[in-house]
Amino acid sequence: MKNYFKFDELGTNYRREFIGGLTTFLSMAYILILNPITLSLETVKDLPDALRMDHGSVFVATAVAAAIGTLLMGLLAKYPIALAPGMGLNAFFAYTVILTMGIPWQTALTGVLFSGLIFVILSLSGVREKIINSIPAELKLAVGSGIGLFITFVGLQNAKIIVGDEAVLVGLGNLRDGNVVLAIVGIVITVILMTRGVNGSIFFGILITGVIGMVTGVVPKPSGIVGPVPSIEPTFGAALEPIFNSPGEVFTLQMLVVVLTFLFVDFFDTAGTLVAVAQQAGLMKGDTLPRAGKALLADSSATVVGAILGTSTTTSYIESSAGVAAGARTGFASIVTAILFLLSLFFYPLLGVITSSVTAPALIIVGVLMVSGIGGIDWKKFEIAVPAFFTIISMPLTYSIATGIGIGFIFYPITMLVKGRAKEIHPIMYGFFVVFLLYFIFIF
Repeated sequence: MKNYFKFDELGTNYRREFIGGLTTFLSMAYILILNPITLSLETVKDLPDALRMDHGSVFVATAVAAAIGTLLMGLLAKYPIALAPGMGLNAFFAYTVILTMGIPWQTALTGVLFSGLIFVILSLSGVREKIINSIPAELKLAVGSGIGLFITFVGLQNAKIIVGDEAVLVGLGNLRDGNVVLAIVGIVITVILMTRGVNGSIFFGILITGVIGMVTGVVPKPSGIVGPVPSIEPTFGAALEPIFNSPGEVFTLQMLVVVLTFLFVDFFDTAGTLVAVAQQAGLMKGDTLPRAGKALLADSSATVVGAILGTSTTTSYIESSAGVAAGARTGFASIVTAILFLLSLFFYPLLGVITSSVTAPALIIVGVLMVSGIGGIDWKKFEIAVPAFFTIISMPLTYSIATGIGIGFIFYPITMLVKGRAKEIHPIMYGFFVVFLLYFIFIF
């Protein structure tokens, strides 16, 4: 196992990989709670049961899809990157596709399945790998830094340290709220551990914060240790039913828009996450992402599997950077994370302890680490500074990694052409320019 994952070459060991895998799991375990709530539309009142996905079935689909996708990533690509149904894409699935467009959830799953199959074809053909490797180094650094700011903002928002404000959009939350105080305490603890150079600082920060939360009553104590595993029957294979039973609902212009949106957002979110985490772990070879094809195949295959099980698009998670910060460097950490996702099926009551206040400090501190990529950008060259800056700032402000990438990729060829550096622009980047321009014109 050590030789397969090249532990010695990457300067790691079983302990670091285990802590890294566990930290990644703890940082993204919230999806096991939030995804079933989102897809079952629990927060929407007076909705017919036929429009709701079964909560228990979605929970099982979420855990199993995450486990399979993460295991594929670990074994094939050997990257310490975990996968699970993506936040944002699940909201689009539930609130836009089902509620706004009126598309049945079974047909929406078919759309996810189609987008995943297209991903697989692109991955096997090597097109996706060529696309990622065509992105200039400066924009790759900007993407990583932008995602750092984005997940820091998500962490601050989850902890309610930053809240909505009608006058100025966002503002400081209630610092007397117990959950906010717990998150701040967690940040301080994690900062102290990181500053002291303690291995696994982020993991221990989560652990200590969780214990403090339970002792003070801010975090609920688990209602039990184990519970029955819900049935996956209500959603398993539902994505295939519309293809044979109601093809007229599947092959429509409306569904084409749905499929392309799933494809588009997942493509660039995944690309950004792979590059950002690989850079943080020191796994990039110059401007090239090693084993990119295998990583992309694992990601796209996970979407297909997830759709058949009964969940929205499964994608690479930026929270994997928390595991990398805790020491993970190889796919062995992903294997650990995958096993924990499977075990979570039996220990669902314990997940109530992992609240946003407990995990927020990890996301915030990881953001600090990821923004370091800004130092590698040549800010003195305005033609580079503009697209890099817009990429970075747009992600947190638009609450979308894909949108930030799109804005930066539109400005890059413009500034480079005006500067007279057209020969340095990869032909694929011109394609990005056109695609993103059309995307913003017709989708927004």
